[in-house]
Amino acid sequence: MKETRMAARRLRSVLCLDDFEAAARQHLPRPLFGYIAGAAETNASLRWNAQSFGRYAFLPRVMVDVSSRSQAVTLFGETYASPIGIAPMGLSALTSYRGDIVLAQAAEEARVPMIMSGSSLIPLEEVAQVSKGAWFQAYLPGQVEQVRALIDRVALAGFTTLVITVDTPAQANRENNVRTGFSTPLRPSLRLAWDGLSRPSWLLGTFARTLLRHGMPHFENNYATRGAPILSANVVRDFSDRGHFTWEHLKLIRSLWQGPLVIKGVLRSEDAATACRIGVDGIIVSNHGGRQLDGSVAPLLVLQQIVEAAGTTPVMIDSGVRSGSDVLKALALGARMAFVGRPFAHAAAVAGKAGVAHGIALLKEEVSRNMAMLGICGINEMTMDRLVALDRQAVPIEDIATDERAA
Repeated sequence: MKETRMAARRLRSVLCLDDFEAAARQHLPRPLFGYIAGAAETNASLRWNAQSFGRYAFLPRVMVDVSSRSQAVTLFGETYASPIGIAPMGLSALTSYRGDIVLAQAAEEARVPMIMSGSSLIPLEEVAQVSKGAWFQAYLPGQVEQVRALIDRVALAGFTTLVITVDTPAQANRENNVRTGFSTPLRPSLRLAWDGLSRPSWLLGTFARTLLRHGMPHFENNYATRGAPILSANVVRDFSDRGHFTWEHLKLIRSLWQGPLVIKGVLRSEDAATACRIGVDGIIVSNHGGRQLDGSVAPLLVLQQIVEAAGTTPVMIDSGVRSGSDVLKALALGARMAFVGRPFAHAAAVAGKAGVAHGIALLKEEVSRNMAMLGICGINEMTMDRLVALDRQAVPIEDIATDERAA
């Protein structure tokens, strides 16, 4: 009851997804907030992701009966309440108590998909128990026996949709994380201790509570067996052996995995076409929220090309989505669903499941409201003729969106 009242107070001033960030900054220790908010090198891709949505304006129709509008969408044989989902986010259980479970439960109750990260600190089996609809995202090494073993484990746990992230052949240069005091592995220091002590709500409600009830967090799902604890030097080794992963491995995964198979991290139409020939069931256009290759193109700007290359294969998007307007613009350009990352990590940190549920509700309300004002009753009506592409010369991108939001 006390937690419910506290969550309600924290959420009172949260009117859009961006509002979660300021609240999370006050709640989380500096290194953990930096881990969520940070991106690679100069943050160029992080900025471009958000700015890309400003390159399109809506072209609404009026005097249309939209009283019976619905934003439901069917994907992989499942009907979801909205074309929005929660993107995979590592270390969620370190930024919010039982973070992966909180995210999965809120998504399940809202009837939207949540993708569990392979870089998670809670065993995937526990998440599968509380959410039958969650998807699992894997970072797979290039060793065939390890690929087989992890896929067997995911299937045995009960996940039906497998997402393979393919844009992490090497560790990114996340110098911004280092500047805020975050490292992999976490290295105890006086500064780290002070950062934790200065955020007593997180220290007691998340970290101490986790240690007392579940012990030191480990990376649980990179392999078929339990990985290293977050303080272990072996963490670097566990995340460093993905450079050998190729299309041949994806062919193997396709032969092993019986359910929907999604590839995430595609930015080139040629790669989308190759994935479709191999037999994937879906593609997520993504630059990892700007967290991998700094300077990589914003996914929205190549979305149409990839949709064309994918043919009948459903295409989704993440990176930079922050509002219902962003979701609808992505749909107009051909996406079937838009995934959101950082805001939901902030929401879970600030108010647990209630925070995530509030964020989903805000996004769904924005989609519904904007559908009405656009004059559409179903998301299948959100096509390219509802948008106007703004002249890049007449409207400089810096003037369209100067804030540094991204996914």
